[in-house]
Formats: sequence, structure tokens, C-alpha cells
Amino acid sequence: MINLTNKIFKQVPRIIFGEGSLKRLSEVLPADKPENIRLLYVIDAVHKQTSLPSKLDLKNEDILLFVNTAKEPTTIQIDELKDSLVKDKVNPTVIVAIGGGSAMDIGKALSVMLKNPGSSSQYQGWDLVKNTSIYKIGVPTLSGTGAESSRTAVLTGPDKKFGINSDHSMFDAIICDSTLLKTVPADQRFYTAMDCYIHSVESISGSMINEISKAYATKALELCRNVFLGDGDDDQLMVASFMGGCSVVNAEVGICHALSYGLSLELGFHHGIANCIAFNVLDEYYDPYVEEMRSMMDKYGIKLPDNVCKNVPLSGLDRMVQMTLKMEKPLINALGESWREAFTPDVISNLYQRM
Repeated sequence: MINLTNKIFKQVPRIIFGEGSLKRLSEVLPADKPENIRLLYVIDAVHKQTSLPSKLDLKNEDILLFVNTAKEPTTIQIDELKDSLVKDKVNPTVIVAIGGGSAMDIGKALSVMLKNPGSSSQYQGWDLVKNTSIYKIGVPTLSGTGAESSRTAVLTGPDKKFGINSDHSMFDAIICDSTLLKTVPADQRFYTAMDCYIHSVESISGSMINEISKAYATKALELCRNVFLGDGDDDQLMVASFMGGCSVVNAEVGICHALSYGLSLELGFHHGIANCIAFNVLDEYYDPYVEEMRSMMDKYGIKLPDNVCKNVPLSGLDRMVQMTLKMEKPLINALGESWREAFTPDVISNLYQRM
């Protein structure tokens, strides 16, 4: 077991929770004169068609940036957004990221890249960010990704999907307002929530587990069960998402996430559904949790896509395998330091072909 006794754990320092809490945004702004604060709102473009923008208390200097999340965030997208903001001399003092995991990751990545030189691809990895980032606030409109509580901004590059994994990419404050979840489609709500469930399973099942992570993961699993097998509500789902994110901040993910990155990189699946597709073939590693997820799917009438890798050419399958092999920390967490002996390219390829 890897010793994490001396690890320094960073958490989101300021949290506002509860229905209608978006209107309390001003309470978590930096302690500065109002005239010195300029907000850049990074908002999932789907909310152009909702009432959410009308709920914001906009000032004259504030800017709305609607971002496309039809596909997961890429390093190219972040670099283009950064260049555009710099060209237009947009110098925010605060970034407010509103949306699901993709929108929040874009907000986190921009907060880093507006203070650091070069391309975002240079910072894909662990603790590569040198300069402090812009103060940022996360407002989830989906629950499950844990992006609101994690130190990672996940980006897809030309040849890999990897996060900017740094304390500098963690939110300075978050607002968890469950009224923002009311219009989420049922299947999207499920897939995103299962990201939290799987975070917690991989954390609690791994070699990097510690008592802090175990406490977060245990409670997150309990809340997910209550929501999807009992009578839990959106407030509980928001807490589960936060705690699931905290569990992996303090430990690590595992095999499912390593495989899901290959699905996203090659086939374009969003993270939540990619996790579900991958988890559904991992009985030998994560049963009885896999069976429990299937029970949740049955209750909610969720049917996963099947045979998704059937028409992937060998070259594409090899790229997926190589992406998985790059996820060294998750695979060490799941299988130990000698993971390469058991989790060979052939094993990985066979798992993909079962999806």
C-alpha cells in the first residue's frame, strides 16, 4: 500500500450550499473593492436557451463567455479561448464557471492558462503549473463529475486525454444550488451521477486509499444508493458529487477511468457515459459494485450502447490501448506497482472489444 500519511490535502476553501444559493455569489468573491472586481462567466452554451443567465447579477464590466461542450474540452479549444481573451484585452479578476464537468474544467483551465505561458498541452500531468491562477468559482448544473471539488481540469489533446492536475486548478469557492439541476434530462443525470459512483468505488477499492478518502467515498456511495435505489433528492446528489470528487483528490481513480479515457479520445464519448460503458465489463475487478450499477440502470430504464468498439480499426484500438497505458497512477492504485504484469495490452484490448 502506498503511504499517503504525509500527503498535504487541499480542499475547496469556501462552499455555499442549498436551493437558491446562486444569488449569494457576491459572498464568495475576493475581499476587494467591488470596482476592482471583473467577472468572466464561463457558461455551458446550452444555457443560452435557459433562464440561468437572467439569474446572474451582472455588472457593466462583467463578460459572458458561452462555451461549446458538445464535445469534451480540448487543449486546442483552451488555447484558442485564451488567445481570444488576450487579444481582446479581457483581464478578469474572477472566473465563474457554470455548467457540467466540461464547462467547469474549461473555467479551471482558463484560470491557469491566463497566468501561465505556452499551450495548455504543456501542463497536462501532475503539478506542472508554476504560476498562481485567477481566482475562480464553480457552479455545477450537473452532479457527479466532482469537477467542483477536484484539482483536475481534464483536457483532450491530439494524442492523449489528460488533466491539468494541480492545486492551482482547484476552485477557490463553489456554489451548489440544486435548483440548477431541475431541467437535466434523465439519462444525462444518470450517466453524470455514475461518474461520482465510480470515482468512489475506484477510490475505496484502491491501494492509495486513506482514512480521509475512505470517509468521503463511503458517504458518496451511500448517497448515490439513496438517490438511485431509494428516495434521495438532488441535494443529496450534489453532496455525493462533491464527496466523490474529494475522495479522488485524496486518493486516485482506477481501471475504469483509465479505459474511459480511451473511449473518449478515439470515439468521442462524454466522460460519464464512457465510464458506464467501461465499468459494465469490469466485473472481475469491481463486482459487486458493477452489479449494483446495473440494478440502478434497471430501475431507471437506462440502456447502455453496446458493441461500441466493433468497427474500431486496429490502429484506433492501439491508440486506445496506449492511452490506457499512460494512466499509470490510476493503474498503480487499482493493481499495485507491478500492474503491467497483469494489465497487458492484450488484456486491455480484450476489455475494449467486450464493450
